[in-house]
Amino acid sequence: MIPDTLKVAVAKYRIDAPADFAAFADKQAQWLGEARARGAQLAVLPEYLSLELGATLGEPARADLHASLAGIQRYHGAWLELFALLARELQMTVVAGTFLLDTGRGRYRNRSYAFAPDGSHVWQDKLRLTGFEKRSGVIESGDELKVFEAGGVRSAIAVCYDSEFPLPVRAQCEAGARLLVVPSCTDTDAGATRVRVGCLARALENRCFVAQAVTAGEAPWSPALDVNTGEAALIAPMDVGLPSDGMLVQTRGHERWAVATLDFGALEASRAQAQVANDRDWSSQYFPSVARARLTPFAA
Repeated sequence: MIPDTLKVAVAKYRIDAPADFAAFADKQAQWLGEARARGAQLAVLPEYLSLELGATLGEPARADLHASLAGIQRYHGAWLELFALLARELQMTVVAGTFLLDTGRGRYRNRSYAFAPDGSHVWQDKLRLTGFEKRSGVIESGDELKVFEAGGVRSAIAVCYDSEFPLPVRAQCEAGARLLVVPSCTDTDAGATRVRVGCLARALENRCFVAQAVTAGEAPWSPALDVNTGEAALIAPMDVGLPSDGMLVQTRGHERWAVATLDFGALEASRAQAQVANDRDWSSQYFPSVARARLTPFAA
C-alpha cells in the first residue's frame, strides 16, 4: 500500500575539489545529514557525482576524462560502503547520484545507485547517451529498466538525458512507479531547460512526481564538471489539487536543498477529478490511422 506522504530532498550540489576520499565522505555526511535534519525520508544527489573524486587524482589525470574514469575505479568499493553506511545511520533512502563504473572492458556505464535505510542497494544505468558521452568513446548505455520501493513508494530512476524520452519512463510507470528520480548534470542554460521540460512532461504524461537533483558551480580542473547550471526541483502533474505550473519547490541562489512532502493521496485523488487524463488516455495514441503521418495536398 502506497503511504500517504513521503518527504523528499533534492540537491543543488556544489562541486568541490576534495583532497582525498575521506574529505569526499565527510562532505556527503554533511550534505545528507542536513537533508535528514530537514525531515527528508529520501534524498537525491546529482549525476556525475563520482567525477568529483577525480580531483583526488592530481595532475595530469584529473584534467583527462579517460584517466579520471580509470582512476576513480579504486573508490567504487568505498563508495558503496559509504552510502550504505550513511543510509543506515540516517535511516533514509539515498539516491547517490551516479558512478561511472568500469564494466570490465574499459567501457563505463553511468550507474545510479539507490540505498535503502538497511544499507542494501539497487541500481539503474543511464540508457541514452549525450553527445559528450558518445564523443568520449568509452561510455556505453545501459540495457535494462528497473523500478524499486523507496519508503513504500514504487519509484524509478531516469538519469538526466533519459528524462527527455517518454517511452522508457512510461514503461517504468506502467510497472507501478509513482515517483521518478532524476539525477542530472547540465552545463548550459539550454541543457538545464531541456531536462526540466523533460521532467515536467514525464510528470504530466504519467501522473507521477519527479525529483530532480543538479550539479552547481564550476570545476575548471574537470573536463566533465567544468561548468554546471540549473536548479533542483520537485515536480507534480499540473492538475486539480496540485500546483498549476507543476512546481512544488525548487532551489534558488545558494540554496543547497529543495525539500517537500509529496502527497500521494492528493496524487491519486487528482485522477478522479482530472481536468485531463494523459496517463489514462496514453493507449489511445496506438491506433492504425496515427501510426504514421502522411503528406496531404491542399484541395479546393
